[in-house]
Amino acid sequence: MNRLLRWLAALLLAGLCQAPAFGAEDVAGPAALYRQHCAACHGADRLGAMGPALLPESLERLRPAELAAVLREGRPATQMQGFAGELDDARLASLADWLRTGPATAPAWTDAEIRGSHVVYHAAGSLPASPVFQADPANLFLVVEAGSHHVSVLDGDRLEPIHRFRTRFALHGGPKFSQDGRYVFMASRDGWVSKYDLWNLTFTAEIRVGLNTRNVAVSDDGKWVLAGNTLPRTLVLLRADDLSLAKVLDVTGRDGQGSRVSAVYDAAPRHSFIAALKDIAEVWEIPYAGMASGTIPEPRKIVLADVLDDFYFDQSYRHILGASRDGGGQVVDLTPGRKVADLALSGMPHLGSGITWMRDGHEVMASPNLRQGRISVIDMQSWQTIATVPTNGPGFFLRSHENTPYAWADAMMSPKRDTLQLIDKQTLAVVGSLTPSPGRTAAHVEFTRDGRYALVSLMERDGAIVVYDARTLREVKRIPMDKPIGKYNVFNKTTRSSGTSH
Repeated sequence: MNRLLRWLAALLLAGLCQAPAFGAEDVAGPAALYRQHCAACHGADRLGAMGPALLPESLERLRPAELAAVLREGRPATQMQGFAGELDDARLASLADWLRTGPATAPAWTDAEIRGSHVVYHAAGSLPASPVFQADPANLFLVVEAGSHHVSVLDGDRLEPIHRFRTRFALHGGPKFSQDGRYVFMASRDGWVSKYDLWNLTFTAEIRVGLNTRNVAVSDDGKWVLAGNTLPRTLVLLRADDLSLAKVLDVTGRDGQGSRVSAVYDAAPRHSFIAALKDIAEVWEIPYAGMASGTIPEPRKIVLADVLDDFYFDQSYRHILGASRDGGGQVVDLTPGRKVADLALSGMPHLGSGITWMRDGHEVMASPNLRQGRISVIDMQSWQTIATVPTNGPGFFLRSHENTPYAWADAMMSPKRDTLQLIDKQTLAVVGSLTPSPGRTAAHVEFTRDGRYALVSLMERDGAIVVYDARTLREVKRIPMDKPIGKYNVFNKTTRSSGTSH
């Protein structure tokens, strides 16, 4: 790649930036403030340029105080220096409110714009087919550091970082691995999909598939990547070798209503993708067959009684356990394409973070709850809730491993966000708790490939990965990180461990 392309690629990965210096004249409204001080980096249409898109969908997970801090103080290690010395608090507040208001006309992102964004840094097959580091490539972790939009590559045996690289703005949905663990596919909130060669520690290709993207899924045969968007309301099929565009599919239900995509999944045993839809009561299944020509086969649209805001697959990927926004749950058998059972759930179960294990000869599934301090345990044959385990408060993640007797639950949606609880998977009793740092959010446990160590995120700007011996529950070490929101073990993900999300 020539010098100009390298320079442009570096800018695209640089994150937020500040526009050139401006005069001292007063600016009346927030739209004028944006044009004068933000458009140079974020685009006149707010769709992003050197900096990320600044649309409500892009900022939805950035708390008001966090957005205010960025406008006031900037972001470390980027060209975004902040406006505290240039604009008073009232104008900064008006700008923040305006950024959270959508444009009068919904922005579009066309096929031509998708293709125009495509960048190939290394052609497929041009890099060595062996790791450049001395570590087990199947026991690596990717740690997403949201504080500064970086990812750290962690050696799961030595429990030490071996590399760190900048990512696009606000990765979302978790990285997805190719089956051999070599390639990682990541999606950012503002629509960029990146392919990273984990063995050579470098990006190979990128493309912008939309303006707000939920996540990506990678086909089990390694040939296709499917991205789901909320803006525009599309599914985008990419060729996995170079991320070139294959097809864009508008997401429209049987009644003609359009929908945002909640998430896309690879259902490997079914040789298909599954798309969860946010606005219509349907689940879509898209088989791999027929994609060789670069087209998306007509989705199989499974009509439901209610929109499923969140769901979990059983290990066979035949059944979906789904929850609606009001907490009601149902089981959908994908083979006949119909509901086969109701689930006795309440509050807001986070089924997407559920796990399974064997108990008394029966497979059970357990889910945390975003509104209630409880873990629901469901028998996977009868679909009955066999236990409700009280916890410290509403939590987001539940994690385990085949080689540990405990399920680890956080309470990050509650005042007890600093404490993890351990649940015995056979007795279903809370048997212990861990508080890595009082007053600081502790969540998202992930295990090494053998289950020997449990890694916990301290989700703070000056946070850390806290490593515990999963048998003795003693702290082993702390690895400093910048707001580590998640960590993903190659082996556990590629083998679809029952103790983690897929």
